Amino acid sequence: MSDQIMPLSGVRIIDFTQVMLGPCATQMLGDFGADVIKIERPGAGDLSRNFFGAPSEEAMNNAVYASLNRNKRSVAIDTKSEEGRQQVRDLVKTADVVVDNFRAGVMERLGFGYDDLKKINPRIICASGTGFGPVGPYAHKGGQDVLAQAMTGVMEKVQDPSIPKSIYPTTLCDYSAGMHLVQGILAALLMREKTGVGQKVGVSLYDSMIAMQMQEAAQWSKHREVLNWAAMPLTGVFDTTDGAIVIVGAFKANPLQDICTALEIDDLSPTYPTLDHQRANKPFLQQTFRERIATNSSAHWLERLEAQDLLCAPVRSLGEALADPQTEINGMLCPIDHPILGEVTFVGSPVHLSAAPMKVRHLPPRLGEHTDEVMQELATLLRTEAAE
Repeated sequence: MSDQIMPLSGVRIIDFTQVMLGPCATQMLGDFGADVIKIERPGAGDLSRNFFGAPSEEAMNNAVYASLNRNKRSVAIDTKSEEGRQQVRDLVKTADVVVDNFRAGVMERLGFGYDDLKKINPRIICASGTGFGPVGPYAHKGGQDVLAQAMTGVMEKVQDPSIPKSIYPTTLCDYSAGMHLVQGILAALLMREKTGVGQKVGVSLYDSMIAMQMQEAAQWSKHREVLNWAAMPLTGVFDTTDGAIVIVGAFKANPLQDICTALEIDDLSPTYPTLDHQRANKPFLQQTFRERIATNSSAHWLERLEAQDLLCAPVRSLGEALADPQTEINGMLCPIDHPILGEVTFVGSPVHLSAAPMKVRHLPPRLGEHTDEVMQELATLLRTEAAE
């Protein structure tokens, strides 16, 4: 434990979330110093504990689960029993925020909806991350990252139009919705300082991915087309003799001329002077670049492209990115020695506060690891409250 003052020191989060969207959000809140109490089903826990076969101590503390659950305390409570529900209600009396990412209506059926909990604690903030929102034709549907990609237009424009549509390999929707949920919770905490009462906070995978396309949506409403970097004539991924590089031929007066200079080929810009000319002749331009770039190394071409002040970068694997000195310098590596996983490196916080750098106060917890500790704290708080 650390005595360092953090932005959310003294803020208690009751965390019903599991898998990705919700745990991503509550881990960020924990990184900011909140006391995150993770409510888990006895014997089963967070669904992500069971991604890798039959339950075992090692499987239930796998790297997928652990990557989104540092700086939390795990409490095992059977919310289907009256005793368990009363334990939750007692915890809510001491809490600032309740977070879930169940389907719309689940918390209400458990008796933990906002209208129920605000009677116990008028200052409580209830934050929910759902697939599609609490109302509307899709509210009852189960949400998932790939579904959100498909239904919001993201999957449709991931690739070049000539390439079949495909699933984006990273859980883009879960991560973005988790970060939006954090924004909503922080805003609600600030508003509570002005009003003295809590409120509901809602975020969905669907809304988050619509919002992540704010420029594209405005362009579509006006012109019925959207910017697609993969379809731009001077932008692309090109193989070299030892890997691949990406070039973004944009934001310059004459990027085609600069690319030709870097590649040491004849200037094609007089022949294709405008973006419309370049779009119409994209296959020829791309093939010309591809054949030339294939003759030398990534380092060679990056040096020449950067000399022309062109946007370019090497194409790397995740492992290569994690090994890059920039990643460590930015504090994005979080190595820990876990009692079950052993030595493992997680991603650090992308938010860097000069007066409150992120620290691991709690390792990703074992199922129910802190049940006795939290219940003893709760009993003490309730006794103190009763005596006042």
